[in-house]
Amino acid sequence: MEKVKLLSCHQVYTLKRKTLEKRIKNYYYQTRDEQDTIQFLIALQVRDELGKEDFSFVLRDLVRKIFFESKPTRALRSYYIFFKDYFTLKEWRVLSIRLFPVKTFVKEKIEKLYTRFFKMPLKGLVGS
Repeated sequence: MEKVKLLSCHQVYTLKRKTLEKRIKNYYYQTRDEQDTIQFLIALQVRDELGKEDFSFVLRDLVRKIFFESKPTRALRSYYIFFKDYFTLKEWRVLSIRLFPVKTFVKEKIEKLYTRFFKMPLKGLVGS
């Protein structure tokens, strides 16, 4: 099997969008390395913010595929916040539950208890 060549930092910040999309997509499909692929895409978001060229929503379909179809890993949990704009609000909630199942459950229970014991009784006192 042919070894896949990684992009250098220089290439990430100088190549054109179309070339980078092709190389990153090829790299991902040959290696299935979600972490490196996501890191490349974050670097392109930095390039989008700092440069004149448009790199917004680069490889949006690939990002969505990685986050929805790959096994949730520490790397995906660390980097998912950088891709919030790639998902609808409903998809973002599903993705958060998928990546953080226990934290989401606990957060919902705490919010329910807080609302039940603190917010509701205080609302009744305001009117009196």
